[in-house]
Amino acid sequence: MGSMKVTLCAGAVALTAALGAPAALAADGGGVSVSPSAPAPGTDVTLRVPDCTEKTAVAVSAAFESDVRLGVAAKDGVLVGSSRVRSSVEAGAYAVQVTCGDRARKGTITVDEKRHASDRPTAHASPVAPVEAGGGGTAALAASGHGEQARSEPPGTAHTVTGLVLAGIAAVAVALRSARSRSRGTD
Repeated sequence: MGSMKVTLCAGAVALTAALGAPAALAADGGGVSVSPSAPAPGTDVTLRVPDCTEKTAVAVSAAFESDVRLGVAAKDGVLVGSSRVRSSVEAGAYAVQVTCGDRARKGTITVDEKRHASDRPTAHASPVAPVEAGGGGTAALAASGHGEQARSEPPGTAHTVTGLVLAGIAAVAVALRSARSRSRGTD
């Protein structure tokens, strides 16, 4: 599962780079980059930390909903991770700190005051194209309201005898077929 997350993070970073989304590097040259550079509250962001001696790290910021777990995304050793900016965060600059081995890297994320969480797409309140499923043979009984008339008692003697007769016939058929193939030598 860990490699799946790394693959997804690497794909997100590659897509962001291909689309030309700007990344904000830390003002102090600490090497922590945040993409997009000015996210709105409630927006997903991707962090990149190059030249780290560890294979994993954790990024912490008051702007994030939770700590960001970073992992190696490629052979170049760049650590990548994703998080979401809290929807209740005020606009402004927030410090991002990543502990990479014995070094602490610092960066900055600037939350955009012009955009709001309502600017981002939301999911539909109900399914757009629901699948008609379920019910099987009992759907007609449930829809007609006659479900109470369905049998609730267990199978009786007649059902038991019928099942035993059918099982006996099947056993005899298998035995006869087995005997025929042995007598012909076509085993």
